[in-house]
Amino acid sequence: MNDDIEIRKLKWRCRRGMRELDQLLERWLDTQWRQSNATDRATFLRLLDSEDDRLWKWFLGHEPAPDPELQALVERIRS
Repeated sequence: MNDDIEIRKLKWRCRRGMRELDQLLERWLDTQWRQSNATDRATFLRLLDSEDDRLWKWFLGHEPAPDPELQALVERIRS
């Protein structure tokens, strides 16, 4: 799939209805997606499959993500 088309589709998936989450996810997509390896991309896709309330708790640091790869990505996005 063309990277530009894929990024447009992913941008839509980053829209969570909560501005803060939208900004965090879209910023990572815009700045990191193209140079990320397949593992990081797959982890980001799994992150997008998570429920908004869980994402919010993870990003605020109220609870860790259940998977070390997800937690590591959350921490990188937060920084």
